[in-house]
Amino acid sequence: MPHAFASTLKTFKTASGKTGSFYSLPVLAKKFPNVKRLPVSMRIVLESVLRNCDGKKVTAEPVAEVANWSPTGHRTNEIPFVVSRVVLQDFTGVPLLADLAAMRSVAVKLGKNPKRIEPLVPVDLVVDHSVMVDHYGKKNSLDLNMKLEFQRNRERYEFMKWGMQAFDTFRVVPPGFGIVHQVNLEYLARGVHKTKGDAKNGPIYYPDTLVGTDSHTTMINGIGVVAWGCGGIEAEAAMLGQPVYFLTPDVVGFELTGRLREGVTATDLVLTVTEILRRHKVVGKFVEFYGEGTRTLSLPDRATIANMAPEYGATMGFFPVDEKTMEYFEGTGRTKPEMEAFEAYFKAQGLFGVPKSGDIDYSQVVKLDLGNVTPSLAGPKRPQDRIELGNVASQFESLFSKPNAENGFNQNASVFHTRHLARASDVPADAKIPKSPSTPLGAPRQVLEMESSKPTLAAHHAAPSTVAATAVAAGSKSDVTIGNGDVLIAAITSCTNTSNPSVLLAAGLLAKKAVEAGLKVKPHIKTSLAPGSRIVTEYLTETGLLPYLEKLGFALAGYGCTTCIGNAGDLTPELNDVITKNDLICAAVLSGNRNFEARIHPNLKANFLASPPLVVAYAIAGTVNRDLMTQPVGKGKGGKDVYLGDIWPTSDEIYKLLKYAMKGKAFRENYAKVKTEPGKLWDKIKGVAGQAYTWPTSTYIAEPPFFADFAMDSGASPALSMVSTATNGTESSTEEQVQGARIMALFGDSITTDHISPAGSIKESSPAGQWLRAHGVLKADFNSYGARRGNHDVMMRGTFANVRIKNLMIPPDAAGSREEGGVTIYQHDGPDQGNKMFIYDAAIQYMADGVPTVIFAGEEYGTGSSRDWAAKGTQLLGIKAVVAKSFERIHRSNLVGMGVLPLQFKGSDSWQSLGLKGDERIDVIPDAKLTPQSDATLRITRADGSTQELTLTLRVDTPIEVDYYRAGGILPFVLRQLLA
Repeated sequence: MPHAFASTLKTFKTASGKTGSFYSLPVLAKKFPNVKRLPVSMRIVLESVLRNCDGKKVTAEPVAEVANWSPTGHRTNEIPFVVSRVVLQDFTGVPLLADLAAMRSVAVKLGKNPKRIEPLVPVDLVVDHSVMVDHYGKKNSLDLNMKLEFQRNRERYEFMKWGMQAFDTFRVVPPGFGIVHQVNLEYLARGVHKTKGDAKNGPIYYPDTLVGTDSHTTMINGIGVVAWGCGGIEAEAAMLGQPVYFLTPDVVGFELTGRLREGVTATDLVLTVTEILRRHKVVGKFVEFYGEGTRTLSLPDRATIANMAPEYGATMGFFPVDEKTMEYFEGTGRTKPEMEAFEAYFKAQGLFGVPKSGDIDYSQVVKLDLGNVTPSLAGPKRPQDRIELGNVASQFESLFSKPNAENGFNQNASVFHTRHLARASDVPADAKIPKSPSTPLGAPRQVLEMESSKPTLAAHHAAPSTVAATAVAAGSKSDVTIGNGDVLIAAITSCTNTSNPSVLLAAGLLAKKAVEAGLKVKPHIKTSLAPGSRIVTEYLTETGLLPYLEKLGFALAGYGCTTCIGNAGDLTPELNDVITKNDLICAAVLSGNRNFEARIHPNLKANFLASPPLVVAYAIAGTVNRDLMTQPVGKGKGGKDVYLGDIWPTSDEIYKLLKYAMKGKAFRENYAKVKTEPGKLWDKIKGVAGQAYTWPTSTYIAEPPFFADFAMDSGASPALSMVSTATNGTESSTEEQVQGARIMALFGDSITTDHISPAGSIKESSPAGQWLRAHGVLKADFNSYGARRGNHDVMMRGTFANVRIKNLMIPPDAAGSREEGGVTIYQHDGPDQGNKMFIYDAAIQYMADGVPTVIFAGEEYGTGSSRDWAAKGTQLLGIKAVVAKSFERIHRSNLVGMGVLPLQFKGSDSWQSLGLKGDERIDVIPDAKLTPQSDATLRITRADGSTQELTLTLRVDTPIEVDYYRAGGILPFVLRQLLA
């Protein structure tokens, strides 16, 4: 089929005179003049739609729709966006690789060539989520932590090794190279791509675009790349050539003016931007930065802002390509031909340069004068709660006694200054353990996302022997006293800041001045340096700053996310005991992007985000109760008070060292080692060979069951295989109906993907824990749900197994409290009717009896991380439909992608207004054609035999989703296409 816009295929020339072909947006603008006023990010989306307009996967209609994008238009249409590549991290990447391996196993069984299953776009997996800070404060901490990492994750790494040799387009960046987003920024992103071309036509150039299975994929927006985080199921479709479908967005223009003041860091700026954009409610929107102030920002500063798009709620935080982008590409070692093609392409498309005020039509405009940004932290529970540096101490003391509803800690103000001896022998064994209040169901998603996957204080105390005491610190182990506000973890970590040389060098310079002044960090404070790439260590060493950081305890602990994702490792047993037995509100200070309660460590309730130099300063101070703007950081030589201003580096001092951080040759040599010198530990890992995986026995990797009954003819959706025959001839066929279903759970608002599929520790008494014990795994080797996402036996048992989830079907106790944990009441006829049991056990019994099940929920069902197992686990438990007040975008898409029907209440309707108790029988009867967003009927049959009907909205939103659903899900749909 001829290209509908073939006339837009033109050529451009590089500075060296080389010619390339491209689909020209300026030519398209002759037909659609609106293109000239489109936001830069929308024009890059338009290029993808234009270039991939083949009449099948992408028709001419979306081209016209995107070209005519209106800043304030009604958003009903979805855009088929074909990306250039996909990026994975190891926690989310392993289950995707398992699905690809399972597809190849199906191909072999059907007598097909397994090589037909091959990612059609490049896929890079960066191993960065597995390293933990078990050892710290010593020069050999990195080696010790990496050895533990490889011991824990050997089976997962063997599986990755198989993937590397089996798939031509699948690459792995081994452990120890850096964080996925910084590696993406420094190495994987190439600016533009090109096709191979043929004898008739030369290569066609196109911009770098991607999706990644980590929400902070947006960091790459800093170099003009359109990209965002997505669910694993969506990423699999993108890998296999399917478009990523997303609703036409609003684009918020963020105009920056002025310049940052002396002493203000990129971290201070991003915390300010996050606070502002949260107020403007940009969830689900593109944010595009422009204006004279934007032009003054270095590329790493831009990337710092782009990184935290999930924290301010936007789909992207986009910066156009300009001279600063080219400087960064040169400084990070991109080749001259690459850079020439990159610059020439963007100039030919009219996409080069940061727009000025008035150049672009935006849905709304937000403004910030950079000169108004001040030194800040954020916390103690959310990244958008910015506090000016001079107000941190007073704000913490105020929050200490405020109620939870006001983001406080609900403590008695009279005990704020009380200190306790941190020595286990001094604390009575029968000391009362304070109750850890559960997070309310209606709490914002930022509070809920990771907090609920962590063990409760009571669980920690009840089984102290299960807590690994592997944290080994340098220095004295003498008794110390601990009080509220004490800093117990200080970590320079996370992709947000460790990609930015200015703040890393500032931390090193501050450390140098602090050491020279005689300042020290108390040895019980867990300090760590976990850079985003090896380049950081190289320039800190070359500038002579690393030894000063080491003297303050900030020795290299690993190259990975570590503390920011909860891999801080444990505190010493003495510290844990004194915190839990006295209900202390102690603190962590980290240069990360997320600080939700209990995310950093289950016993640290106050977590503050700060720039790397402020992390060092607070480690020295040892408390957040000290006002670092007016009070000394500590006492130096001769007992002299040393203030923050005495050790804070100047902009000139930082600027003089930046030349060591941006050396193209160093970047090229470092990343060449991904292939040539991946490391001795990685070299020792031996994977299975061959094009099809042989599935050796493992508790980490198992063949997923999603293709167990796969046939080349689509047939009925497996998600609806248990329905009865329809009684009303005018209704939809049985394949689209759910009849005679039982209710598995009644949930409230803000049920997150972490509630549905936790990432944290595995409780020994849980179905997953019992299964692991039955397979010979010791409790100490359970690892986490996140690490075991390659095994469906663990993950389906972990579905709805979060220790904080509340099934409101369970009656409240005498005090009105609801039981927490993944339990339900079995409702089917028989001896177990009315019995309380784990949701997993009930699901198995329902499926054995041939009874479908449904879930009812409130607002924002599926908020939080883009976790594919929240949908996969739901499907494997035999749940056919989820009825909610509203859905989070990615999780709704994932449910459809797994063949589970999402339905939405209309208006003020809810399961509460229907008076559901959990013992009802449910029928769901959608439109016969499954027309997107059409009406569906909910029929309720109560225990007394009475019936009630209600109209719902079918949240299968697009025609392609109808195809996915009828095929039994996106994976069978794509597999049939590949094997046809």
